[in-house]
Amino acid sequence: MTLGTNVISTDEQEELRRTVRALLARNPPSRPEPDAEAGYDETIWRLLADQVGAFGLAVPVEHGGAGCTAAETQVVCEELGRTLATLPYLGSAVLATEALLACGATDPLPGLADGSRVGAVAWAENGTWDPAAIRARVRDGRLTGVKEHVLDGARADLLIVPALTPDGDLAVHTVEPSAPGVQVEPLTTLDRTRPQARVTFDGAPARLIGADGHRVLDRLLAVAATALSAEQLGGSARCLEMTLDYVKVREQFGRPIGSFQAVKHRLADLYVLVESARSVSHDAALALAENAPDLGVRAATAQAYCAEAFSAVTAETIQLHGGIGFTWEHEAHLYFKRAHSAARLFGDAAWHRARLASHVLGG
Repeated sequence: MTLGTNVISTDEQEELRRTVRALLARNPPSRPEPDAEAGYDETIWRLLADQVGAFGLAVPVEHGGAGCTAAETQVVCEELGRTLATLPYLGSAVLATEALLACGATDPLPGLADGSRVGAVAWAENGTWDPAAIRARVRDGRLTGVKEHVLDGARADLLIVPALTPDGDLAVHTVEPSAPGVQVEPLTTLDRTRPQARVTFDGAPARLIGADGHRVLDRLLAVAATALSAEQLGGSARCLEMTLDYVKVREQFGRPIGSFQAVKHRLADLYVLVESARSVSHDAALALAENAPDLGVRAATAQAYCAEAFSAVTAETIQLHGGIGFTWEHEAHLYFKRAHSAARLFGDAAWHRARLASHVLGG
């Protein structure tokens, strides 16, 4: 069952959606075992890279990509959010690619575009993605500091690191993970389908690629919020679909539980949440594709709403599935963990609402 009408729905985008969804249906993502970390879905990774060109959608044609817009990237993020496939897509194909483009550093783009290399943005410090919290520093070409929650950091071939210069300005640098003075520590997180790492720099050699770090990170926050909202939308829609299918076959007192009025009301509320999330997420993608002047407002709105909607939908999914919803064997717990982990990635809903207020009030 498929819900709702897509706001971004050119023929090319809908064909991309059908292609990615069919590929994921033929190659279901692996699921983590209770006592083991999830590995990357290598088969899906290569198929999306080689057959769909998904990793290079946002990369200009002259650098080995497809030259598409954020609307196409949004489609892939949404479909990956439906399945929770473990891929370096958000971290590499979206954030690292955007960071390099914003800095004008195009040399690494062909490798990221064909999926043969992974880029990671080492950004957050002390549990926040607020640029004002950055304390990592570069002096005489050497980087010192600690970065947290680095998506795909343990698999990265290139680290992109915002850090302060000796003058106190924020700039963006690249660092080789294998360079001396770099220590990468994989993290055990709530959502084991999203690998993260802590990266410590101790005098690591760094190359300046972008002097205007505040501009780059402001753009990157909007990109991150928009792409993550697409994942959250996809996960929400899939949870609602699973729940609708379940209440049609689960019986109590001789009738499907979906026929009970109280259950219908709860499902109707979830439908409103999902479709509202669809509207704001797609709107943010359009703003990003058009580089709209109110991009910050629309991206912050999408992230604040979609984060809370996904958490609410997954909680109800578990409740309406009854006893099976609490078991490891059912997928509901994976979506629940993704929802609550993603709700804090790139800042929680309250932080994005504060950014939204700042944009609206001109602060």
